[in-house]
Amino acid sequence: MKRNLRPVRRTSLSLERARMDQALQRQTAPQPAGREPADEPMFDLIEALFFAYRDFVGDADRLLLRYNFGRAHHRVLYFVDRRPGLSVAELLDLLRITKQSLSRVLKELLDQAYIEQRPGLADRRQRLLFPTEAGHALALEIALVQSERFARALDRLPAGARAQGAAFLAAVSDSGEIP
Repeated sequence: MKRNLRPVRRTSLSLERARMDQALQRQTAPQPAGREPADEPMFDLIEALFFAYRDFVGDADRLLLRYNFGRAHHRVLYFVDRRPGLSVAELLDLLRITKQSLSRVLKELLDQAYIEQRPGLADRRQRLLFPTEAGHALALEIALVQSERFARALDRLPAGARAQGAAFLAAVSDSGEIP
C-alpha cells in the first residue's frame, strides 16, 4: 500500500502554535536568581488587566460604532497610521492574523477611504498601506479618547508611573516591545 507522503506546509495556524510554544517555553524557563516563580495565580493582576482592557477598548468601541467599525478595524487603522508605508505582509505579522481575517477589514477601510494602498517602490507586487486624511483623523480621535483615560489614571499615581507602566506592559508582552 502506497502512502501519500507530501511535505507538511506550515499554515498560519501552525505558525501561531509555534509562537505560543515559544512563549510557553519562555514562561517556564528557569527564573533569574532572586526571583521566585508564581506559586499562586495572581488573580488581582489578572482581573485588573481584564477590567482595564475592557474599559480601555470600550472607549474606542463606542466611537467606532458611529462608523460601523469594530476592534479589528481599529487595530489595522492604528498601525497603518503609526507606521505609514507598512506592507500588508508586515501588518499580518505584526497583528499575528491571517490574510483571510484581514481581508474584509482592510477592504472596508480601503473602500471607505480611511486607508489607501500603493505598490512598493522596489517591488510593484508589494502592497504598502497609508492612512488617508480621514483615516489619520479617526485614528487620532480614538488615540485622544484612550489617552484621556490614561491621563486620568496617571493623575492618581506617583511621578514615574507612566514609564513603569510602559515597562510592565512591555514585560508582559511576548515581544517585549516598548514604543
